[in-house]
Amino acid sequence: MKVALTGATGYTGSRVLEALKSRGDDVVVLARGDGARRLAAAGVRVVEGDLSSADVLGRLVAGVAGVVHVAAVYRTAGHPDSYYREVNVEGTRRLAEAAAAAGVKRFVHTSTVGVHGHVKNPPADEDSPMAPSDIYQETKAEGERAARALHGRNGMAVAVVRPGAIYGPGETRLLKLFKAIARGRYAVVGSGRAFYHPVYIDDLVQGYLLALDRPQAAGEAFIIAGARYVSQDDLAALIARHTGGRVLPFHVPAWPLQLAGMACEAVCVPLGIDPPIYRRRVDFWVKTRAFRIDKARTLLGYEPKVDLDEGIARTVAAYRQAGWL
Repeated sequence: MKVALTGATGYTGSRVLEALKSRGDDVVVLARGDGARRLAAAGVRVVEGDLSSADVLGRLVAGVAGVVHVAAVYRTAGHPDSYYREVNVEGTRRLAEAAAAAGVKRFVHTSTVGVHGHVKNPPADEDSPMAPSDIYQETKAEGERAARALHGRNGMAVAVVRPGAIYGPGETRLLKLFKAIARGRYAVVGSGRAFYHPVYIDDLVQGYLLALDRPQAAGEAFIIAGARYVSQDDLAALIARHTGGRVLPFHVPAWPLQLAGMACEAVCVPLGIDPPIYRRRVDFWVKTRAFRIDKARTLLGYEPKVDLDEGIARTVAAYRQAGWL
């Protein structure tokens, strides 16, 4: 298949690129700057630009059968809300419109389980209410709706992937957590009973390929996550076991950190600085994310292959090999 891919310079997108190339797909990617140059030097066909240009996106999708849209502004606090909306919503809309106009047959859009917000009665599934609680989640929900609104236009089938919490070798968003536990300097924030639902990168990539290939994916959204979710206490204990570290024998109240995050955001965001702590980071500990993956199993044949215990072990080994841990 000839496939256009966005987000190929990021962690997830780069792994999707590897998987597409390894199975023989002809891939063209959207990238800019140093990332575009690195990919081109590695022999990847690149259309240079970003999601802001309809002309660039038209060139990206010309003649392709499928699009995998991974690019997004992730959860940081150094950007104004308007930037999230421009990339995650309007950028998605432009790309989907260009794909439909070009006769693309399958458009795979990346959303997030975060569109469901805090899951009050776990586990949730794809039909659970959307309840986004921050600008990232809000714009990912809007972007998902923008993509799905174009399902069926000019014969284009839209499929949505809602990943769980992505982890694995090379992923750095959880690196600070692993380091703190390895050094014995970590205490769980909040009750420790909030659930967290990881997905190992190889399993997530499998989900993308199934959403791209399977006829049953057309018009549907799928939660792609690991076989099990875990409490914050159990996650910390598991990381401690594999790193040889320890978790401090007390919990830190969440509310002082939330107040500190609010104050940091008020000072840093207007200056365009990513705050050292912000409220959305505290949500990691206190908001439950727990889901069923039955729909992906039934319709796509998705089956996570890497258990959380094995995935944490592989991640720790990779961090150590890289000299990060």
